[in-house]
Amino acid sequence: MQITDRIAIEDWELTEQFVRASGPGGQNVNKVATAVELRFEAARSPNLPDPVKSRLRRLAGRRWTKDGALVLQVDETRSQSRNREIARQRLAELIRAAAERPKRRIPTRPTLGSKKRRLSAKKARGTVKALRGRVEGED
Repeated sequence: MQITDRIAIEDWELTEQFVRASGPGGQNVNKVATAVELRFEAARSPNLPDPVKSRLRRLAGRRWTKDGALVLQVDETRSQSRNREIARQRLAELIRAAAERPKRRIPTRPTLGSKKRRLSAKKARGTVKALRGRVEGED
């Protein structure tokens, strides 16, 4: 399965398991296993560079298992083959998103005007709070 021009996933890295789906389908739901559970052994994959693996782990969240596998579960449609296609598309999209190197943030300094505005706002807020005290001399 070709993800990008540099990243391709071999068939042995993917395992699919078909389980019974919940939701629409009538009696068909009880008889046919249409939901797909796609498991990708990402941590052991020789085709993924280490930075991509770490970004993929962060993007996957709860779908990442303790043994380093990415598990996607799809039960959107009543068709097993369509659910299988959707699961493979989602995996490809996740890996493509992880393959993009994030932009390096260049720290900037606040402008002189923004510093002055911030300090004047703090001063105004401080005077409002100072006026909230107990009033003396009105008895």
